[in-house]
Amino acid sequence: MRDTPKGGAGFSGAASSDGKPVSIGTVLTLLREEFPEVTISKIRFLEAEGLVEPKRTPSGYRKFTPADVERLAAVLRMQRDHYLPLKVIREHLDALERGERVQLPAPATPSRDLVEGVHEPGAERPTAARIGRAELLAAAEVDEAALADWESYGLIVPHAEGGYDIEAVTVAKLIADLGRFGLEPRHLRAVKAAAEREAGLVEQVVAPLRRHRNPQTRAHAEATARELATLSVRLHAALVQSALRVRL
Repeated sequence: MRDTPKGGAGFSGAASSDGKPVSIGTVLTLLREEFPEVTISKIRFLEAEGLVEPKRTPSGYRKFTPADVERLAAVLRMQRDHYLPLKVIREHLDALERGERVQLPAPATPSRDLVEGVHEPGAERPTAARIGRAELLAAAEVDEAALADWESYGLIVPHAEGGYDIEAVTVAKLIADLGRFGLEPRHLRAVKAAAEREAGLVEQVVAPLRRHRNPQTRAHAEATARELATLSVRLHAALVQSALRVRL
């Protein structure tokens, strides 16, 4: 386990008073003094992303040192105050561990791309929030008849005022790829319904954050929604793979 560097990013934060490793539940209690929106799922997500590496007991339980807790606090602080992506936060932490001085950007208001939807980690963000019908047809390399068919099944949904979210391009390409294997739009309605249920679960978690009086907490709700969506996609993929193995 790497020690958490001091200075630069401000590694002050909650830690156990006696210096002994603590459970993830205790970490949650300690962090919530400063980060009321943090959850156990969030801590596990940061661990999965390699931002903290708690030790494990022989029975598999996580044990967090005071340095681990301070590192988590630093990550959450950089997300909350500077809206930094996890990749940049990891680079800052690595630089601090090498003894380098890190200059963080000034606290900022949420940028436009923070609130325009869910994207895969590391993916390039689109420069436009909406695209037109012709642009969607060209980007997805499909014809008007196919797009109209997908819309009739609710797989692609235009905005009332016209245009489509940029994510519609990815959706259209995936529908087209699945169609090459004989899967028709009517077969994919169950997938769309499952996605809407998962989105509903994410909304249940972040809704209290969006109603918070603190504007930074409201902005952090969008980052939380993206992380929950990423975890949901991973879980869905793992469950599909597991189900296929059972059937093979």
